[in-house]
Amino acid sequence: MSNLHNVNIERSVLSSILFNPATFEDIAAVISAKDFYLPSHRYIYEAMEACEREDLPIDEEFIKKKLNQQGRFDEDAMLEILSTNPLPATKAYVEEIREKAIKRELVQLTSDIKEIAVEKDLPSNEVVDLVQQKLYQITQESGSKEFRESPEMTHATIAHIHEMKKRGNSGVVGVDTGFAELNRLTTGFGEGDLIIVAARPAMGKTAFCLNLAQNALDRGKGVAIFSLEMPAEQLMLRMLSAKTSIPLQKLKVGDMGDEQWGRLTNAADEMSKRKFFVDDNGSVDIHKVRAKLRKLKSQHPEISLAIIDYLQLMSSSGTRDRHIEVSDISRGLKLLARELNIPIIALSQLNRGLEARSDKRPMLSDLRESGAIEQDADMILFVYRDDVYRVREEKEKEQKARTEGKEYKSDFFEKPEELAEVIVGKNRNGPVGVANLIFQKACTRFVDGGKNSIPIEVVQYNASISQEAKISLPPL
Repeated sequence: MSNLHNVNIERSVLSSILFNPATFEDIAAVISAKDFYLPSHRYIYEAMEACEREDLPIDEEFIKKKLNQQGRFDEDAMLEILSTNPLPATKAYVEEIREKAIKRELVQLTSDIKEIAVEKDLPSNEVVDLVQQKLYQITQESGSKEFRESPEMTHATIAHIHEMKKRGNSGVVGVDTGFAELNRLTTGFGEGDLIIVAARPAMGKTAFCLNLAQNALDRGKGVAIFSLEMPAEQLMLRMLSAKTSIPLQKLKVGDMGDEQWGRLTNAADEMSKRKFFVDDNGSVDIHKVRAKLRKLKSQHPEISLAIIDYLQLMSSSGTRDRHIEVSDISRGLKLLARELNIPIIALSQLNRGLEARSDKRPMLSDLRESGAIEQDADMILFVYRDDVYRVREEKEKEQKARTEGKEYKSDFFEKPEELAEVIVGKNRNGPVGVANLIFQKACTRFVDGGKNSIPIEVVQYNASISQEAKISLPPL
């Protein structure tokens, strides 16, 4: 079909590159070799790409040499290109080549849909997912050859090393976590990584992930959150509390002075300008996550981080064994991270069995449905605060004493700032270890040790659980 290709335009663009090689960089930003209809034109463009990678002149002699080495040189095709007048401006013609290439891919997709839906008789949700994946690849130019070849991989690796050199000695390769010790262990969250953040309830895993999101937003990154448990307004309240240092309880009831209102207004105005998206539908499966995130990423390419709170609330496609279902979800999230080339953070619950141990620090075996999650994750982080258990133990002792009609006295008090550990239990591309942080309870905020402390009211446990005393403590 002639409306699916235009050989004359392809010749004109290739001729323009030969007559003015300086245009190649701009053209290569729009099209690739696979966008050419004629095989001979694809081969010539691939040779041009090879010359560019190797800093060789993009001219007839070097292109001919490259193609002869591969047994692909077509002298007639080269003569036709050389006899074609170069274009004064290539932009519109290059876009036309890409437009027709997309149409050819869409036509091929219609054939593929028939094959997978009718001939292979796949379930409808799998067909829809495959079609959405292919559409995303077509529109984002992310479709790839079956194998990446050595010259392209080597060039990409050297370019990556140069990019890291430009960043200096920060040690951060991926998305900056905002925490110095965690960056040292992880070098940031890499593109295509699946990161699991796991903890027992009340340890602050949601707060920790919101802090990660805020750190990314403050660096100009786009962030998407799927909140299956908490409405978007509650997430924003927590983020504003952490950002403004105004205690969350004061924000909830609007109990603030003029200065605090001013801080809140400025923070809210700043947050409204960020590329921050929350889906708080509360009921979502892996297929919906994939569809929504693909669409969002295509509309907002600056999305650099996605967070799912939390994994065990997601569902898969069927009513099979839960272990198989979780395996489908974790594998699906890993593949989606690779497809969209962004890190995806999924929160996860831990088995309560760890609370029977004297040392309650989590281990990989404490993950619910641990086999599949541990296998698919590139990184597993555990959030642990020892004081959570100490507070619980004190309350249980006090309650027991009250039940027995006894008076309970304790010098233990609930501190405004607690030591917290982020345990790197798995790190596919680096070391494991512990990042020591401080958790500021009133603002649901994790900070690097010794920084950004704020005065917080403290609860002291005396004869009654409900009795409170304000105590002035130095920051940790």
